[in-house]
Amino acid sequence: MRSPLLRRLHNFLVLDWTLKSLVIEAAAGLLIARLLLLLVPFPVLSRRLGSFVSPTDPRVTAPKAMENVEQKRVVWTVGWAVALAARNLPFKAVCLPQAMAAKTMLGRRGISSIMHFGAGFGTVKPIDAHAWLDAAGMPVTGYPISPDIAEIACFV
Repeated sequence: MRSPLLRRLHNFLVLDWTLKSLVIEAAAGLLIARLLLLLVPFPVLSRRLGSFVSPTDPRVTAPKAMENVEQKRVVWTVGWAVALAARNLPFKAVCLPQAMAAKTMLGRRGISSIMHFGAGFGTVKPIDAHAWLDAAGMPVTGYPISPDIAEIACFV
């Protein structure tokens, strides 16, 4: 029986070059997001994430449905690549770095997205926080969202 590391490497190597490059881009984005979160104060970092708005802002509540099949495929594939990279990195890439990396990747491809922030009372910690990303109503990262999490703000 092969080791889990060899199995993961094999699974990566059998991907076509387009998917390999997307996973590598996602891994690099996750690393950069983690470093930024460690080194840059969040108020400074947040200026690069977009406009900080209420969840009731019209830009959040009325997303345009994506009709372009190719854009839908890109949104789904970016979410898949970020999730795959996050599971296989040697550090913990939680919801916020995943949302940041996916937002950057989608922006590079001309697809707008909304980063959501929520919080709720936790069982292990006093407050649980969560970040998730969607593009035109399609889930990208951070789904499913716990029913205990209440949305408090967004970046558009």
